[in-house]
Amino acid sequence: MEIAINIAIFLISAVIFTCVGIYIRKRIAENKMKSAEQEARKILELANKEAENRKKEEIFKAKEEIINARKDLDEEIRERRGEVQNLERRILQREESLESKIGILEKKEKEIELKNQDIVKKKEELQEVIDKQMSELQRICNLSKEDAKKQLLAEVEKGLIVEKANLIKEYEAKTKEEANKTAKEIVSYAIAKCAADHTQETTVSTVTLPNDDMKGRIIGREGRNIKALETLTGIDLIIDDTPEAVVISGFDPLRREVAKIALEKLISDGRIHPGKIEEMVEKAKEEIAQTIKDEGERAVMETGVTALHPDLIKLLGKLKYRTSYGQNVLNHSIEVSNLARIMADELGLDAKLARRAGLLHDIGKALDHDMEGTHVEIGVDILKKYKENEKVINAVEAHHGDVEPKTPEAVLVQAADAISASRPGARRETLEAYIKRLEKLEEIADSFEGVEKSFAIQAGREVRIIVKPDKISDSEMTLLAKEVTKRVENEMEYPGQIKVNIIRETRVIEYAK
Repeated sequence: MEIAINIAIFLISAVIFTCVGIYIRKRIAENKMKSAEQEARKILELANKEAENRKKEEIFKAKEEIINARKDLDEEIRERRGEVQNLERRILQREESLESKIGILEKKEKEIELKNQDIVKKKEELQEVIDKQMSELQRICNLSKEDAKKQLLAEVEKGLIVEKANLIKEYEAKTKEEANKTAKEIVSYAIAKCAADHTQETTVSTVTLPNDDMKGRIIGREGRNIKALETLTGIDLIIDDTPEAVVISGFDPLRREVAKIALEKLISDGRIHPGKIEEMVEKAKEEIAQTIKDEGERAVMETGVTALHPDLIKLLGKLKYRTSYGQNVLNHSIEVSNLARIMADELGLDAKLARRAGLLHDIGKALDHDMEGTHVEIGVDILKKYKENEKVINAVEAHHGDVEPKTPEAVLVQAADAISASRPGARRETLEAYIKRLEKLEEIADSFEGVEKSFAIQAGREVRIIVKPDKISDSEMTLLAKEVTKRVENEMEYPGQIKVNIIRETRVIEYAK
């Protein structure tokens, strides 16, 4: 019981002490709050006082700055006013000087007007004097002004015609001399730079045999081997008394080469019968086809011609086995290409075009045995088929004078073709064809009226014509030379060029008795 009473007393005392403590704390807090409010009021009062002081200071500073700025502005305004006054003085001075100059100019204009009036009066007076003198001159000469002018112009024109003719002759002679000299230098340089060896092609080839017994094996039983070889290749085998040799004869170099290679392979193999002959001929044809391709590529590489169609390259290679007047056409084409390029370089022309046209100018000769038409027509058709450059086609078409050359490069191809063909050893022809050409040349010359006699000389490169002086005058000789030249060009085929030389001689004979 006492314990409960003690606990109750303890709890009551604890509550009382707690309430007392809370009250005391509340009083303490209220006192602190009051003191804090007082301090805050003091701080605010101090802050307000400082703010007022600063405000007054700033206002004072601003007033000082405004006063200083006004002083500066007043000084600047005074300076500007001084400058403006100086400018006004200068402008006034310039106006005064301009007014004085204007006055001087007005005086000069008046003086010029007076002088112009005097000049006009003097011109009128001078014209009157000239008219009087002209009328007096016309009266004395009995000629009008227009008639005198016509006579004067006629006299001047006569003198000018003679002078123009002399000048034209002089310039023509000078131009021809310089042109011939330059052309000779360029051609000589091109020939010297593009030297080439020439050998005459033949229509036979010789195959060496290991012994004479091989001839019998080549002929075969009842000639079946030799007949098979001749049939497959289209050539003639001549087996005569020549020791250890067989002659292959044929006008087609391609077939002759096939027969030669096939026969050499047969001799090397030792087995000769129709079946083997056919096999070797096929191998020889394949070898020739490869050689044609290689030769075409060699020609393209040597001349530097690019972007050429593969079929055209093969046709170029085929020219290795084509001859013209005894000259190998592929070597001739390469030489023409190089000559044309060198001359084009010297003249500042298109060297690429010249060498391309030079290489392709005889491309038609690769097919002229298989197609109808001249090698020029065939070549033009081939190049058109493969869409070759129009300028190259024109050069090919014009290299024998069939059409007019449209470019200087086409003319160079003509010249290069003539140079290559006229080299010593480049051309050969049979005696019969040579004699026929000379006879034809003399026949054409003798067919003209007034020709007394003609002679083909210098291996057919010149025809000398003697005319009757009573029928052919000096002026008619020029026309006769042109007519003879035209007929020779139209009716004959010849290498290089032919000189037409006409001689007219007048003789007077008297005898002293």
